[in-house]
Amino acid sequence: MSRFDSLRSQLEACGQSHVSCHIDQLGTDAAEALMRRIESLPLAELPSLIQQFVLTPPACTGGDLQPAQCVSVDSRRVCESVSLVDESSLRLRGESMLVEGKVAAFTVAGGQGTRLGWAGPKGTFPASAVTGKPLFRLFAEQIMAAQQKWGRTIRWYILTSEINDAQTRAFFLDNRCFGLDRRQIMMFPQGVMPAFDMKTGQILFESQGELAMSPNGHGGSFAALLSSGAIDQMEGRGVEAISYFQVDNPLAPVLDPVFLGLHADESLSSGEFTSKMVSKTDPAEKVGVFGSMNGRLGVVEYSDLSTEQAQSVDDSGRLRFAAGNVAMHIMSTDFARRVATAGQDDLPWHRAVKKVSCIDPKTGDRHVPDEPNAIKVERFVFDAMGIATQPAILEVSRSAEFAPIKNATGPDSAESSKQMQSDLYGSWLEQAGVSVPRRDDGGVDGAIEISPLTAMSASDLEHVELPSELTRSGNFTC
Repeated sequence: MSRFDSLRSQLEACGQSHVSCHIDQLGTDAAEALMRRIESLPLAELPSLIQQFVLTPPACTGGDLQPAQCVSVDSRRVCESVSLVDESSLRLRGESMLVEGKVAAFTVAGGQGTRLGWAGPKGTFPASAVTGKPLFRLFAEQIMAAQQKWGRTIRWYILTSEINDAQTRAFFLDNRCFGLDRRQIMMFPQGVMPAFDMKTGQILFESQGELAMSPNGHGGSFAALLSSGAIDQMEGRGVEAISYFQVDNPLAPVLDPVFLGLHADESLSSGEFTSKMVSKTDPAEKVGVFGSMNGRLGVVEYSDLSTEQAQSVDDSGRLRFAAGNVAMHIMSTDFARRVATAGQDDLPWHRAVKKVSCIDPKTGDRHVPDEPNAIKVERFVFDAMGIATQPAILEVSRSAEFAPIKNATGPDSAESSKQMQSDLYGSWLEQAGVSVPRRDDGGVDGAIEISPLTAMSASDLEHVELPSELTRSGNFTC
């Protein structure tokens, strides 16, 4: 049987025979590219995946959902589901990991800046409040500052996508890797999955001879870490912990000693998978929350919480389901390898209803839908919590660590993020004795930017020459 006949047989068996109907009408190169794409698909899994996630409406989560148990280093945050832990001991443990070179940074950066009106990878978006440094530079400066502080080279792994891999590599080279040694940076694209017609379950075509594909979700980072050779490289260099964060949050601490210390504390964590959370601002906030269902810890989407669950409070008046997911995790290299192999099937698929422009492969006519017409499937990294034996969750301050840039305007926009950055750095300056002008709502009146190379925390400003006061509505950077 020829290669083409074998593929056609497999496609017929999984109900996708339309995919192969025009391979022999394509040119040699186009036919070869399409066959390689088909061979990369999990064809044997498609019938059950389509039946469960495309053709079947999602079931309500429901069930016996309980609040996740978390820890905090701030006594003011202690409540029914949050217990106090000692910050100094965790910090010392985490710093020893950094001094010993046991930690690598891992940025998930496969997205484009389209929603922000930015033509390029999201990591290239100008994000800082005064100078407009791109997100990638902000993280690079954190890594450089950490290397200076702890005296070790820190490896940086960056998950890209098919869409932006070449652009991302070129951006780093054009900027001379922001002062880092290019040999300490490794980039690799995540996997992809096809988009399916939401009524028929058939794989959609982006163009003649090209399937409509999309990234397989940040849960695909496990498989990408393994297949790229990143885990092998990490283990060969003594890395035991992977500090995971997403590219859209300029305040994300790339390497947090306290967080690392919690991850490594055998009394609090198995050292497999550890997460951060911030308290939800209100019951209706659109953020997934950590919770436990049938004894399995994970993240429940806000849309899957009932009104009663979302508004439920504990004895202290705090929301019971308040542990908002901020996409910051630590995973051990051993655990990442296990999930990427034996545990990969334990990561469930999730469905996303989307509008996908596509063509009719028979006629070539393009369809640009006004309403959602497709289902994309993806895996989520936080579902790995359900595989870990004793995952831990650390509550942190939203104002200090979470200022994401997701939208063009309004909440979680570049404007709101820059204000949050200015507010944070303004509080640092105030602790150092600088008079900082504020508006009636308490926000800093002006824009403030402090490079990690100048200070990684408020205490680092003790030996920095600073003005006695800032001007109202002005800019300050150091």
